[in-house]
Amino acid sequence: MNTSPKAAPPSPAPARAPKPPWIRVRVGGGSRFLDTGARLRAHGLHTVCEAAGCPNQGHCWSCGRATVMILGDRCTRGCRFCNVDKLPVRPPDPREPDEVAAAVDESGLREVVLTSVTRDDLPDGGAAHWAATIRAIRRRCPAVLIEVLVPDFQGDHASLEAVLQATPDVFGHNLETVPRLYTAARPQADFARSLGVLRAAAGAGFVAKTSLMLGMGEREAEVAEVLRQARTAGVSILYLGQYLQPSPRHLEVVEYVRPEQFDRYGHLARGLGFGFVASAPLIRSSYHEEGQRRFVEAMRHATAEQAPR
Repeated sequence: MNTSPKAAPPSPAPARAPKPPWIRVRVGGGSRFLDTGARLRAHGLHTVCEAAGCPNQGHCWSCGRATVMILGDRCTRGCRFCNVDKLPVRPPDPREPDEVAAAVDESGLREVVLTSVTRDDLPDGGAAHWAATIRAIRRRCPAVLIEVLVPDFQGDHASLEAVLQATPDVFGHNLETVPRLYTAARPQADFARSLGVLRAAAGAGFVAKTSLMLGMGEREAEVAEVLRQARTAGVSILYLGQYLQPSPRHLEVVEYVRPEQFDRYGHLARGLGFGFVASAPLIRSSYHEEGQRRFVEAMRHATAEQAPR
């Protein structure tokens, strides 16, 4: 007779904290929303709106703004907050720049955000493909506002310069979180390197933009210091939003930051001199904000006025 004690049942996984009432996802709908999705899929394009499960997909697509992810849907890095998979990557598709331009044209988008997986496997980090996509959209849709959200290109100046020479309207690179949390959240990135990317773009005369996800354990003083450093680097557009855990295998949410705290951060950022600030729980770096478009157009007008005649 076996008298050995029975093994204790495994402890249940801790329950995830419920979302507070101010986290409400906007559901998409309407003909423009449906048409945008159909056009993008017809050209075989990937969107961060879908891949990252963005809560604002419906709002942005209905307003004529979408975020297209180029260079595939597989990443060479494994950031623990990101829902894009780290898997063996495929070679870049040389047809993609023209396919993106055609989709933007046919869907009638007013604004397009280009982003990509990080391609550390490519000698230039995919910079030439980035530049080709920007130029293809410019040729076919000269009135569309082009915003880019680039990786860090491992700090390579030539790769960054290749993207800048294609002249996007807004140059974005996300700092994502405070330096102390980089090891846990994005171990293959470096805060100083990312800040350097933004400084180089702003120094070259581009409208520079960054964003932070809050609720991963950052302290208020740390956020304030990152804002000061970003502004000193020349960043003029800042977005702050709540981190939402994509799945149980990703970093847990430490805190659901209250809307009043987002308001305080926004007030601080405006006091530091950021030209446009969006700070609220559901804000994402590529979220459609009409105020940003007006700010960018005013900046372009001012630059044209200052240009020698």
